[in-house]
Amino acid sequence: MNALMAARAYAAAAGNAAPTNGASPAGEAGGFADLLKAGMEQAAQSTRAAETQMQAHAAGRAELIDVVTSVASAEASLETVMAVRDQVIQAYQEIMRMPI
Repeated sequence: MNALMAARAYAAAAGNAAPTNGASPAGEAGGFADLLKAGMEQAAQSTRAAETQMQAHAAGRAELIDVVTSVASAEASLETVMAVRDQVIQAYQEIMRMPI
C-alpha cells in the first residue's frame, strides 16, 4: 500500500464519519477517536462478511466471485487500518523525540 492509497482511504473514511449537524470533527472531544473506532468496526465487519461468504461457498450457496470480492474488501480494510496504525505510531514516536 502506498501513501496515495492510504490518503484516499483516509479521505473516504473521513467522508463517511463526517457529522451531519455541521460541526467539525476536530472541534469534538472524541472526533479522531470516533473516526478510528469507526474504521476498526468497518474492518471487522468486512472480515465477518468475508468469513460468511466463505462459509456460504463451502456449503454451495455462494459463487466464488462473491467470496473473492469480499476477501479483497476485507484485505483492503485491513491494509488501511494497518497504514493508519503505522502513521499513529510514527507520530507518537516523533512527539516523544521532541525536546521539552
